[in-house]
Amino acid sequence: MAHWVPTPVDSSCYPQGFCAAGVTCGLKESRRPDLALVVSDTVSQSAAMFTRNCFAAAPVVVSRRHCQQGARAIVASSGNANACTGDQGERDALAMCQAVAQSLEARQGGSCSADQVYVCSTGVIGVPLPIEKIAAGIPLAVEALSPAGWEDAAEAIQTTDAFRKMSGRRWLTNGTEVRLIGIAKGAGMIHPDMATMLAFLATDAAAEPSLLQGALRSAVRDSFASISVDGDTSTNDTVILLANGRAGNAPIAPATEAADQLQAHLSDVCSELAHMMVRDGEGATKLVALDIRGARSDEEARQAARAVAKSVLVKMCFLGEDPNWGRIAAALGAAGVDVRPEGCSIAFDGIEVMAGGCPQPADQDRLVAILKRPEFTVAIDLGTGGSGRARFWTCDISEEYVQFNARYRT
Repeated sequence: MAHWVPTPVDSSCYPQGFCAAGVTCGLKESRRPDLALVVSDTVSQSAAMFTRNCFAAAPVVVSRRHCQQGARAIVASSGNANACTGDQGERDALAMCQAVAQSLEARQGGSCSADQVYVCSTGVIGVPLPIEKIAAGIPLAVEALSPAGWEDAAEAIQTTDAFRKMSGRRWLTNGTEVRLIGIAKGAGMIHPDMATMLAFLATDAAAEPSLLQGALRSAVRDSFASISVDGDTSTNDTVILLANGRAGNAPIAPATEAADQLQAHLSDVCSELAHMMVRDGEGATKLVALDIRGARSDEEARQAARAVAKSVLVKMCFLGEDPNWGRIAAALGAAGVDVRPEGCSIAFDGIEVMAGGCPQPADQDRLVAILKRPEFTVAIDLGTGGSGRARFWTCDISEEYVQFNARYRT
């Protein structure tokens, strides 16, 4: 949304013991930053989630194997996805990890192995990675590492993004201050699971390894896996969480108040980043929350939400500021879940337009005014009497989106 500007992140949220950088190594014709690096000064606990696309990109394949014994770094290139590039693509992804490990050892001393490095790429699919440019850029990124380098890293992972996506938190856990920062990219090819997105999260909290993966999975379910821009997913989706323990707190154990705090702040940061992706949306003008209830299960509620969120006709109504709820009903009816028309209802920001499968009297001028807002909610009851619920976010598809993607490679 051209009128929406994200709130800057307070640098007091930057976690201790982490440095970041973003540099230019020539992957983008624009000469904008295209190589990001995040480094912990000690080995971190980590958790990660990846695309479910069958054409998983080479960096996803490599990252899935790495960091089983802890992580030191994340390296990410933008402008080229290194996807559908065969064995050479996997060799190039591994070469990025090796170059990071070697450069860190040369600059900082100590040891860093290639399998302690996560690797990510984003951009055009099916084009060989210009590994020589990246190999030359990695030492520059290592030299540029700074505790305050998060904005540069956030800029370097952008592709079609209109703005940097960052969010942060700091709080006390058992009397010790801990910090959390998140950066992300994503604006198109956004749909569960997860999106054409990268998200890197870092905290200086100490946490038991068994806690992190579950916490990340829960946060992703309600954020990156609950948004849709255009109904398409990607080959490179990756979300990584690093926790290096430099805050000095006692390790956070599952099923404790400290674990609940960490989960809440992690979920909030992921949600803020996810909503930024939908607001960006390659020209999107509306951020629309879908509040689904009355489903037989939470999963059926999510399935119904996905059907509405990716409907092109529904998105056209949002773009045209037309409260044509019939298109929403049609999408629900084809969602493949239990919907009872006799009990179903639809409302725009509290104004009911359909109940019991029938139209309700509503002031059309008020409805149009709601759809003119940059943000509004569509509340839907599937009418089954079940307790299943879901919250999902989507947007319209603008002419800018169509023009951009029609000429993406040309």
